[in-house]
Amino acid sequence: MVRIAVVTGGGQGIGAEVCAQLAANGLQVVVTDVNADKARDVATALGAPHHSRHLDVCDEAQVKQVFADVEHNVGPVSVLVCVAGLLIHDHGERIPFHAMTTDNWEKTFAVNARGVFFCGRELLALRQDGKARHGRIVTFGSVAAQLGGYRSSSSYIAAKAAVMSLTKAMARESAHLGFTVNSVAPGLIDTDMLRSTVQSSGALSAAAANIPLGRIGTVQDVAGAVKYLVSEEAGYITGSVIDVNGGYRMQ
Repeated sequence: MVRIAVVTGGGQGIGAEVCAQLAANGLQVVVTDVNADKARDVATALGAPHHSRHLDVCDEAQVKQVFADVEHNVGPVSVLVCVAGLLIHDHGERIPFHAMTTDNWEKTFAVNARGVFFCGRELLALRQDGKARHGRIVTFGSVAAQLGGYRSSSSYIAAKAAVMSLTKAMARESAHLGFTVNSVAPGLIDTDMLRSTVQSSGALSAAAANIPLGRIGTVQDVAGAVKYLVSEEAGYITGSVIDVNGGYRMQ
Protein backbone atom coordinates (compact mmCIF):
# COMPACT_ATOMS: atom_id res chain seq x y z
CA MET A 1 0.00 0.00 0.00
CA VAL A 2 1.41 3.40 -1.02
CA ARG A 3 1.87 5.86 1.83
CA ILE A 4 0.30 9.29 1.36
CA ALA A 5 2.29 12.36 2.41
CA VAL A 6 1.08 15.92 2.88
CA VAL A 7 3.81 18.54 2.55
CA THR A 8 3.11 22.15 3.59
CA GLY A 9 5.06 24.92 1.91
CA GLY A 10 5.70 22.52 -0.95
CA GLY A 11 5.48 25.08 -3.74
CA GLN A 12 9.12 26.16 -3.80
CA GLY A 13 12.57 25.84 -2.29
CA ILE A 14 13.09 23.19 0.36
CA GLY A 15 9.42 22.19 0.26
CA ALA A 16 9.47 21.48 -3.48
CA GLU A 17 12.63 19.39 -3.12
CA VAL A 18 11.08 17.46 -0.21
CA CYS A 19 8.12 16.66 -2.45
CA ALA A 20 10.42 15.50 -5.25
CA GLN A 21 12.49 13.23 -3.00
CA LEU A 22 9.47 11.69 -1.28
CA ALA A 23 7.83 11.03 -4.64
CA ALA A 24 11.04 9.44 -5.94
CA ASN A 25 11.05 7.26 -2.83
CA GLY A 26 7.60 5.84 -3.63
CA LEU A 27 5.28 8.04 -1.58
CA GLN A 28 2.15 9.62 -3.02
CA VAL A 29 2.58 13.33 -2.35
CA VAL A 30 -0.03 16.02 -1.81
CA VAL A 31 1.76 19.33 -2.40
CA THR A 32 0.20 22.15 -0.39
CA ASP A 33 1.12 25.81 -0.40
CA VAL A 34 -0.43 29.21 0.26
CA ASN A 35 0.38 29.86 -3.42
CA ALA A 36 -1.95 27.47 -5.23
CA ASP A 37 -0.26 27.97 -8.60
CA LYS A 38 3.16 27.02 -7.26
CA ALA A 39 1.75 23.95 -5.54
CA ARG A 40 0.05 22.92 -8.77
CA ASP A 41 3.26 23.40 -10.77
CA VAL A 42 5.23 21.16 -8.42
CA ALA A 43 2.55 18.44 -8.45
CA THR A 44 2.29 18.62 -12.23
CA ALA A 45 6.04 18.21 -12.56
CA LEU A 46 5.88 15.15 -10.31
CA GLY A 47 3.10 13.68 -12.45
CA ALA A 48 0.46 11.11 -11.51
CA PRO A 49 -0.54 10.05 -8.88
CA HIS A 50 0.52 13.21 -7.04
CA HIS A 51 -1.83 16.06 -6.13
CA SER A 52 -1.84 19.68 -5.02
CA ARG A 53 -4.03 21.70 -2.70
CA HIS A 54 -4.16 25.36 -1.76
CA LEU A 55 -3.47 25.64 1.96
CA ASP A 56 -2.88 28.57 4.30
CA VAL A 57 -1.59 26.80 7.40
CA CYS A 58 -2.69 29.78 9.52
CA ASP A 59 -6.34 29.10 8.68
CA GLU A 60 -7.70 26.45 11.06
CA ALA A 61 -10.86 25.84 9.06
CA GLN A 62 -8.92 25.45 5.83
CA VAL A 63 -6.51 22.97 7.43
CA LYS A 64 -9.47 20.86 8.51
CA GLN A 65 -11.06 21.12 5.06
CA VAL A 66 -7.90 20.16 3.18
CA PHE A 67 -7.19 17.12 5.34
CA ALA A 68 -10.83 16.00 5.01
CA ASP A 69 -10.61 16.47 1.24
CA VAL A 70 -7.39 14.49 0.97
CA GLU A 71 -8.72 11.71 3.19
CA HIS A 72 -11.86 11.41 1.06
CA ASN A 73 -10.41 11.85 -2.41
CA VAL A 74 -6.85 10.53 -2.11
CA GLY A 75 -6.68 8.28 0.94
CA PRO A 76 -5.56 8.11 4.58
CA VAL A 77 -2.56 10.33 5.26
CA SER A 78 0.29 8.74 7.19
CA VAL A 79 3.07 11.29 6.59
CA LEU A 80 3.13 15.02 7.28
CA VAL A 81 6.07 17.32 6.57
CA CYS A 82 5.62 20.89 7.84
CA VAL A 83 7.94 23.04 5.74
CA ALA A 84 5.83 26.23 5.51
CA GLY A 85 7.74 29.08 7.12
CA LEU A 86 8.00 32.85 7.30
CA LEU A 87 10.84 35.24 8.18
CA ILE A 88 9.94 38.93 8.21
CA HIS A 89 12.87 41.32 7.88
CA ASP A 90 13.48 44.99 7.13
CA HIS A 91 15.19 45.36 3.74
CA GLY A 92 17.35 42.34 4.43
CA GLU A 93 18.16 43.32 7.98
CA ARG A 94 17.10 41.63 11.20
CA ILE A 95 14.44 43.58 13.08
CA PRO A 96 15.81 44.23 16.60
CA PHE A 97 13.82 42.97 19.55
CA HIS A 98 13.11 46.45 20.93
CA ALA A 99 11.53 47.42 17.59
CA MET A 100 9.55 44.19 17.09
CA THR A 101 5.87 44.87 16.39
CA THR A 102 3.05 42.76 17.73
CA ASP A 103 1.86 42.20 14.16
CA ASN A 104 5.26 40.80 13.16
CA TRP A 105 5.31 38.54 16.22
CA GLU A 106 1.80 37.21 15.59
CA LYS A 107 2.28 36.63 11.85
CA THR A 108 5.57 34.83 12.42
CA PHE A 109 4.08 32.54 15.05
CA ALA A 110 0.96 31.95 12.97
CA VAL A 111 2.91 30.46 10.07
CA ASN A 112 5.88 28.87 11.79
CA ALA A 113 4.31 27.49 14.97
CA ARG A 114 0.52 27.63 14.91
CA GLY A 115 0.48 26.10 11.43
CA VAL A 116 2.40 23.08 12.72
CA PHE A 117 -0.05 22.79 15.60
CA PHE A 118 -3.08 22.90 13.29
CA CYS A 119 -1.70 20.38 10.80
CA GLY A 120 -0.19 18.00 13.33
CA ARG A 121 -3.34 18.02 15.45
CA GLU A 122 -5.54 17.34 12.43
CA LEU A 123 -3.49 14.40 11.23
CA LEU A 124 -3.21 12.79 14.65
CA ALA A 125 -6.93 13.27 15.29
CA LEU A 126 -7.66 11.43 12.04
CA ARG A 127 -5.18 8.66 12.77
CA GLN A 128 -6.72 7.76 16.08
CA ASP A 129 -8.36 5.19 13.79
CA GLY A 130 -5.05 3.29 13.71
CA LYS A 131 -4.80 3.42 9.90
CA ALA A 132 -1.31 4.90 9.75
CA ARG A 133 1.36 2.70 8.18
CA HIS A 134 4.80 3.86 9.31
CA GLY A 135 3.29 7.13 10.50
CA ARG A 136 5.69 10.06 10.33
CA ILE A 137 5.60 13.77 11.14
CA VAL A 138 8.58 15.97 10.35
CA THR A 139 8.66 19.59 11.51
CA PHE A 140 11.13 22.35 10.74
CA GLY A 141 13.14 24.05 13.45
CA SER A 142 16.21 26.16 12.74
CA VAL A 143 19.79 26.65 13.80
CA ALA A 144 18.64 30.20 14.59
CA ALA A 145 16.54 28.87 17.47
CA GLN A 146 19.49 26.87 18.75
CA LEU A 147 22.03 29.71 18.61
CA GLY A 148 19.84 32.73 19.26
CA GLY A 149 19.77 34.07 15.77
CA TYR A 150 22.38 36.24 14.14
CA ARG A 151 20.42 37.30 11.03
CA SER A 152 17.06 35.95 12.21
CA SER A 153 14.57 38.00 14.21
CA SER A 154 13.51 37.27 17.77
CA SER A 155 10.02 36.33 16.57
CA TYR A 156 11.42 33.73 14.14
CA ILE A 157 13.83 32.36 16.75
CA ALA A 158 11.06 32.01 19.34
CA ALA A 159 8.62 30.43 16.89
CA LYS A 160 11.13 27.83 15.73
CA ALA A 161 12.07 27.03 19.33
CA ALA A 162 8.38 26.47 20.04
CA VAL A 163 8.17 24.06 17.09
CA MET A 164 11.10 22.00 18.33
CA SER A 165 9.51 21.67 21.78
CA LEU A 166 6.10 20.89 20.28
CA THR A 167 7.76 18.15 18.25
CA LYS A 168 8.77 16.34 21.44
CA ALA A 169 5.27 16.67 22.89
CA MET A 170 3.70 15.26 19.73
CA ALA A 171 6.23 12.44 19.68
CA ARG A 172 5.28 11.30 23.18
CA GLU A 173 1.55 11.55 22.60
CA SER A 174 1.51 9.77 19.23
CA ALA A 175 3.99 6.95 19.83
CA HIS A 176 1.22 4.51 20.73
CA LEU A 177 -0.26 5.10 17.27
CA GLY A 178 2.96 4.01 15.59
CA PHE A 179 3.99 7.56 14.68
CA THR A 180 7.42 9.08 14.96
CA VAL A 181 7.72 12.86 15.19
CA ASN A 182 11.04 14.57 14.56
CA SER A 183 12.35 17.97 13.60
CA VAL A 184 14.94 19.06 11.06
CA ALA A 185 16.96 22.15 11.99
CA PRO A 186 18.57 23.63 8.88
CA GLY A 187 21.53 25.97 9.08
CA LEU A 188 22.42 28.36 6.27
CA ILE A 189 20.67 26.92 3.21
CA ASP A 190 20.71 28.48 -0.26
CA THR A 191 17.05 29.50 -0.53
CA ASP A 192 15.12 32.67 -1.29
CA MET A 193 14.71 33.16 2.47
CA LEU A 194 18.48 33.22 3.04
CA ARG A 195 19.16 35.39 0.01
CA SER A 196 16.56 37.90 1.18
CA THR A 197 18.72 38.52 4.27
CA VAL A 198 22.07 38.63 2.48
CA GLN A 199 22.70 41.53 0.14
CA SER A 200 25.72 40.27 -1.81
CA SER A 201 27.46 37.12 -2.98
CA GLY A 202 30.45 38.26 -0.94
CA ALA A 203 28.35 38.05 2.21
CA LEU A 204 27.35 34.50 1.30
CA SER A 205 31.00 33.57 0.78
CA ALA A 206 31.90 35.06 4.14
CA ALA A 207 29.11 33.08 5.79
CA ALA A 208 30.32 29.89 4.13
CA ALA A 209 33.81 30.48 5.50
CA ASN A 210 32.41 30.08 9.03
CA ILE A 211 30.95 26.65 8.26
CA PRO A 212 33.31 23.71 8.88
CA LEU A 213 32.26 21.96 5.65
CA GLY A 214 33.05 25.16 3.80
CA ARG A 215 29.83 25.77 1.92
CA ILE A 216 26.24 26.95 2.20
CA GLY A 217 23.79 24.05 2.35
CA THR A 218 21.46 23.05 -0.47
CA VAL A 219 17.79 22.19 -0.53
CA GLN A 220 18.86 18.66 -1.45
CA ASP A 221 20.85 18.41 1.80
CA VAL A 222 17.77 19.25 3.85
CA ALA A 223 15.32 17.15 1.85
CA GLY A 224 17.63 14.15 2.16
CA ALA A 225 17.36 14.32 5.95
CA VAL A 226 13.58 14.56 5.70
CA LYS A 227 13.48 11.60 3.32
CA TYR A 228 15.39 9.50 5.85
CA LEU A 229 13.17 10.49 8.78
CA VAL A 230 10.08 9.58 6.75
CA SER A 231 11.52 6.21 5.75
CA GLU A 232 10.69 2.88 7.34
CA GLU A 233 14.33 2.57 8.39
CA ALA A 234 13.96 5.57 10.74
CA GLY A 235 11.24 3.86 12.76
CA TYR A 236 13.18 3.98 16.05
CA ILE A 237 13.96 7.70 15.96
CA THR A 238 11.41 10.00 17.56
CA GLY A 239 11.40 13.26 19.47
CA SER A 240 14.74 14.15 17.93
CA VAL A 241 16.16 17.20 16.18
CA ILE A 242 18.39 16.45 13.20
CA ASP A 243 20.85 19.27 12.49
CA VAL A 244 21.57 19.97 8.83
CA ASN A 245 24.09 22.78 9.09
CA GLY A 246 27.49 21.67 7.81
CA GLY A 247 28.91 21.75 11.33
CA TYR A 248 27.90 25.36 11.96
CA ARG A 249 26.54 24.15 15.29
CA MET A 250 27.79 20.94 16.85
CA GLN A 251 26.33 19.39 19.98
